[in-house]
Amino acid sequence: MFKRIMTPVDLGHVGKLEKALAAAAALAKSEGAAITYVSVTSPQPGAVAHSPEEFKAKLEAFASEQGSAHGIPTDAHVIVSHDPSVDVDDALLKAVTDLDADLVVMASHAPGFADYFWPSNGGKVAAHSKASVFVVRDN
Repeated sequence: MFKRIMTPVDLGHVGKLEKALAAAAALAKSEGAAITYVSVTSPQPGAVAHSPEEFKAKLEAFASEQGSAHGIPTDAHVIVSHDPSVDVDDALLKAVTDLDADLVVMASHAPGFADYFWPSNGGKVAAHSKASVFVVRDN
């Protein structure tokens, strides 16, 4: 049913992604699909990495660890943006097309007051993606 699962990852908050990562791995294993872990970073030094190259190496290591832990094929896709907080939704939607993903598995927080005015990342991706989207609550 699914061949390529795209899973957005925030390397600075991996602990909050455990349920989504487990769901993506279970689906990949049951479907015989590969997972591409996608993350958006800036060209400036940040808390996770000093450069996009270092960020890419960390995301590739994360993907490799996930693949080994779950026995599934994985890879990494880094998107460099001058303002990740503004561009993340559009960058993820473009990545769905670029990767030819047929399923997106992503974490989301429980809706709050602000979500009535600004959609969550998962909400925007689900509303505008050509792929199926599985949004996993982190609580």
